[in-house]
Amino acid sequence: MTTLRFLVSLITKDNDYQMEQAASAKAAATELGVEAQIVYANDDPITQSTQLLKAIQSEPSLRPNGILVEPVGATSFPQVAKTAAAAGIGWAVLSRDAEYGAELRKTTRTPVFSVSADQVEVGRIQGRQVAALLPRGGSVLLIQGPTVSSVSKERLSGLQESLAANVHVSNLRGRWTEESAYQSVCSWLRLIAAQKVRIDLIVAQNDAMGMGARKAINEIILDADRDQWLGIPIIGCDGVPRTGQTWVRTGQLAATVIVPPNAGEAITLMTKALRSGTPVPDHAYTASTPFPAIEKLTPRAPAR
Repeated sequence: MTTLRFLVSLITKDNDYQMEQAASAKAAATELGVEAQIVYANDDPITQSTQLLKAIQSEPSLRPNGILVEPVGATSFPQVAKTAAAAGIGWAVLSRDAEYGAELRKTTRTPVFSVSADQVEVGRIQGRQVAALLPRGGSVLLIQGPTVSSVSKERLSGLQESLAANVHVSNLRGRWTEESAYQSVCSWLRLIAAQKVRIDLIVAQNDAMGMGARKAINEIILDADRDQWLGIPIIGCDGVPRTGQTWVRTGQLAATVIVPPNAGEAITLMTKALRSGTPVPDHAYTASTPFPAIEKLTPRAPAR
């Protein structure tokens, strides 16, 4: 039997969840006896589409049997997906829904599907964490992912529907990396330095950005308010064991949301479909959980 080959296209190496995705893909490939080549788009959608098209348009003997992609930009590369399907290459979208999947499946026998967490539910979990930490309300600094990211938009939607009216939110942007959040929070802290702003809680849409916020506070706040700022709880998301969960255990984060990697599940589904014709669901969800349990969080009184 010819060994199946998969191309796994991820966003960046500078993110712990993306590295967990890579490890998940490699582990599943080893268990199933298939090959998985991991490539990174360096946070650039043009680079990502170029990498994918190069693989699809290579000599037939060099083409992957399936492509798994976690998109960088606002779309899930519908035209690239059509090109892959026309070449007989399976296509799986990671961490978001492929809105064009149903139509594309009508034109091809190759598997086309998506696998993700329910990102709106992830946002709801963060909302419940906020409610547990700020039962009397307060001020929240929210660090979101990129504007074009559907993950960021859906997590925000779930968070907003879960927040009480007495929780007031200020928004900043990052790009899923510690450095991007560090720069964003540094700029914000310098801007509000003379305004005596008080924040009760920092909510980051992933753990790395939460740590970037902590680094910024540690470096920028040097006056009498330093201890107060350093005591602000920070909650994140993704909950990778060696980073997010460890940061919670060591007190650097107050909480996170464990979002299991889905690349391994996608490789498993793709392999079964290609080997045996097993039908693949249009979309598969993985389950996310709060860490620690929400009832274990210690309420915080709002700042005066």
